[in-house]
Amino acid sequence: MGCGCLLVLASAVSPRLALFLTWIFTDRIPAAFDDNWLFPILGFFLLPWTTLAWAAAWAPIGGVTGFGWLIVIFAFCVDLSTHFGARRTERDRRAASYT
Repeated sequence: MGCGCLLVLASAVSPRLALFLTWIFTDRIPAAFDDNWLFPILGFFLLPWTTLAWAAAWAPIGGVTGFGWLIVIFAFCVDLSTHFGARRTERDRRAASYT
C-alpha cells in the first residue's frame, strides 16, 4: 500500500518519474512486458502515461482485460493530447514571435 501511494504521488509530478520508480522498486514493468526491454523504453520516451497504465492494469493471469483497457485507452488519449498540445503551443509561439 505504501509503495502504491508513493507511485501515485510521483505520477502527479511526472509520469516518467512514476514509471522509473515502478521499474526500479517493483516487478510490474518486466512482468507486464514479458521481460522485453524495448517497449518499456519506447513507452518511457513516447507514451509514458500509456506505459504506466499498462503496467498498472496488467494482471498476472489474464493480462489487461475489462476495465483495464479503459484505463489504458484513457492514458493513450492523455499522451496524444500532450503531444498535440505541445505542438500547438510551439506553433502559436512561433506565430507570435513573427508579429
